[in-house]
Order: sequence, then structure tokens, then C-alpha cells
Amino acid sequence: MSPFHLTISKILKPSELPSDEELIVASKEILKSTETWKHGKSHQKNKVHTFSRPKGHGDGASWHCRVSEHGPQDATFDEFWTMLGSNHSENEKEYIGDVKKVTLVKKLSPTQEIWSMYYEFGSFGVSPRVFTVLQTTYYDPNSPRTGIFTCIPVDLSEDPELMKLEESAVKGHYCSVECVKELPNGNVEWRMATTSSPGGHIPAFLVDSTMGSTISSVCLPTSRYTSRLNQTS
Repeated sequence: MSPFHLTISKILKPSELPSDEELIVASKEILKSTETWKHGKSHQKNKVHTFSRPKGHGDGASWHCRVSEHGPQDATFDEFWTMLGSNHSENEKEYIGDVKKVTLVKKLSPTQEIWSMYYEFGSFGVSPRVFTVLQTTYYDPNSPRTGIFTCIPVDLSEDPELMKLEESAVKGHYCSVECVKELPNGNVEWRMATTSSPGGHIPAFLVDSTMGSTISSVCLPTSRYTSRLNQTS
């Protein structure tokens, strides 16, 4: 069997989903590759750096990445991982304003759940979108402590009962890998890579042109980090 790769070019049904092990291998592969991606703009007074990789073989779209380093004045590793690895979708409503509703579709295991997220955008003429994904968490307690949170798109069409839990909206798709890692200096690195298609008739070039600024503006809703971000923005 060929190795599993993160992509939005093929949307898997619940019966086709990969194992934790396959997802973690693929996630680590993407995270490692971001170290060689093209450097884009820096944001938040040079605190957040963006990178990108053009659409390649097997990709459904180009990839984008954001990287930031945080000291204890922002949040500890435990605080960051709590926001990413526990109740992620509910937390997402706090730091992504366009997310209006999140629904747990099915819990598959202690580390894998299917969630559906409903978005309403402020842009004129952009219809609401729904993104349904498999969420997988991975935590390595060995030094340096590392937590990885991965999302891949899911097609619920084989199960009418699960489909009822999706909001009625244009279906979009995305893959994302978020990683928080303790650094030797005691700080925490937050790295996120994503590839996406919003569905509908939005051109890919428009998505690519705005993705860097979009992902750089995301902040985890820990009180100290949010407060400091507001002071520097």
C-alpha cells in the first residue's frame, strides 16, 4: 500500500480513513518540509513568519505555513497544547471569528474525531461554507515535548445519518497540521501548515494571495497571548 499523504485532491469517506500512525507519519513529513518552503511576508511586528509551497503532484492546492515563537509571557507549552489538543473546534470559535457553529459528528477513538464546522464570511457575496474533517491528536511527552494536531477532509455521503449533522452550505475542504514544540531556550514554537479549497467559484489565485495574511492573524485564545497581541497590533 502506498504511503498516506495529506492532500485535498481526494476526499476520503469514513470507511477509508487512515490510522493514527499513518496520519502522524504524513504530518511529520509536511512539518519537516516546511523548513525548505519559500519565505513570504512577516507579520505582527516580525513575530509571525509565513512560508509557502506551490501545488505539486498529488496536491489539490498550494500549501501555506505560519511559524511563531512564544515565551512564557505569551503562554506555556501546556497552555498552548490545551488549546490545540483539547476541545479544538470549540476553541477555534474563539480565535477564528468566521466560525459560527461546530458539531461533533462522530468520536472514533480517544485521539480521532470527525467534526463539522460552519463558516459565515463578512465578505460581500461569499456564501457560507461547511468544512467536515477528521481531527487527530498526537502528544510526545519526551523532550522536547511536542503536540501535533492534524485535520483532513471527510466525505460523509456514505452515511445519511452523519450527513444530517452537517449544515447546509457550500462544501469546502482543507488539510492542516499544527505543531507546538518546546524549544531549548524554554520558549514554544507554534507551526501550522495548511492547504485548502473553499469550494464554489472562488479562484485559487485569490485564495493564495490572501492565505499568508489570513493564517498569520490567527492567535490562540490564551489570555496573555491575546492581550499582548492586541497591544502590538
